[in-house]
Amino acid sequence: MRTDDFWQLVDQARAGGGGEPPAVAARAVALLARRDPEEIVGYARHQARVLAASHRVDLWGAAYLINGGVSDDGFHHFRGWLMTQGRVVFARAVAEPDSLAELPRVRAASLSGEEFACAEMLAVPWDAYREATAVDLPTGRDPAPAPDLNDFWDFDDEDEARCRLPKLAALFVEPPGE
Repeated sequence: MRTDDFWQLVDQARAGGGGEPPAVAARAVALLARRDPEEIVGYARHQARVLAASHRVDLWGAAYLINGGVSDDGFHHFRGWLMTQGRVVFARAVAEPDSLAELPRVRAASLSGEEFACAEMLAVPWDAYREATAVDLPTGRDPAPAPDLNDFWDFDDEDEARCRLPKLAALFVEPPGE
C-alpha cells in the first residue's frame, strides 16, 4: 500500500465516520475489511511506518502538555487520535508539534480538559484482517525501526515547555508567577 492509498482510506473513514475518532476507526475497519488481505497487511506495514515516524520526543512533549501527562501507551493512543485527524494535520504535527495549538479542538481542550486518544485507530488493520479472513493478522513482518529518544526533556519543566512548545505552553501551562 502506498502512502497516498493509506491516507486516502483514512480520509474516506473520516468522511463517513462522523468525525469522532472511534467512529473514524470503525469506518476504517469496515472500508479496509472489504479489500484483499494483502492490502490489509500493506496498511498494517504502512501504519507501523507512520507510527515510527511520529515517535518523536517533541511530539511526545506536545501530547504530554495537551493531555495533562501521558504514559508510553498514552502517547501511542494519542498518535492513534492524531491519525484520525488526517494526513495534513498528522504530517504537520510530526514536523512541528507546536502546530497542534492551532486546532480548535485542542484550543478548547485547554479549557475543558479533554484528552485525546484513540486506541481503536491503532487496531484497524488487525480488526479488518480478522473481519475479512476470520484469522489473525500475520505478525513478525518487517518490524518498524526503533526511534531515537535520547533527547528527552522534563515535560513537567514549565520553562522548558515554554521554550520548546511556546504555542502549546501558552494554552496548557500556567503563566509564570501565578
